[in-house]
Amino acid sequence: MDEILKKKLEDAVWVAHSLFERGKTSGSSANMSFLHNGNVYITASGTCFGTLTADDFAVVSMDGESLNGKKASKEFTLHKYYYEKDSKVQAVVHTHGPYAVLWSCRHFEKDSDIIPAYTPYLGMKVGKIGLVPYGKPGSDTLFDAFKNSLPNGDAYLLKNHGGIVGGKTIMDAFFGIEELEESAKIACMIETDAKYDKIG
Repeated sequence: MDEILKKKLEDAVWVAHSLFERGKTSGSSANMSFLHNGNVYITASGTCFGTLTADDFAVVSMDGESLNGKKASKEFTLHKYYYEKDSKVQAVVHTHGPYAVLWSCRHFEKDSDIIPAYTPYLGMKVGKIGLVPYGKPGSDTLFDAFKNSLPNGDAYLLKNHGGIVGGKTIMDAFFGIEELEESAKIACMIETDAKYDKIG
């Protein structure tokens, strides 16, 4: 294994453990990926961030072909579309952080810039947050909604689902998902009289 890939995997495992240990994700709900030599290294289906190892990554071509025999996360297509949107994005983290999920359940009148700027840091570190209409996790409905919503932000909240952030490195994507979660937390604490939308 080359040293660059080894470092990327080490960072990804550290990120996964950090998010899990601090309650930013649970069970097998989250997924992450990074690009290396034109292929996508993505957490394999059913893996848990709390026990993730460097061997728990599926290696997939951008066309979705498995290159190491491991089954990719069912939300691989979200990552693929993110990479296709912006060549500067080289890593993606998707979690179900509690405050991001709570904020994503609100009723929104717009589909862009949906987390208010109570501090400057979300805009500085991530950019505008776009809203992705609800689709069942891993479904074509979700993938189509995400693709259509790409012009609406730099990172995204999936309606009634969670946040997804891209970055130049896995650490950049981690810092971004952290800031999205923190900004959603602040907004939830300040704006307590919101209306919420259920699925279905």
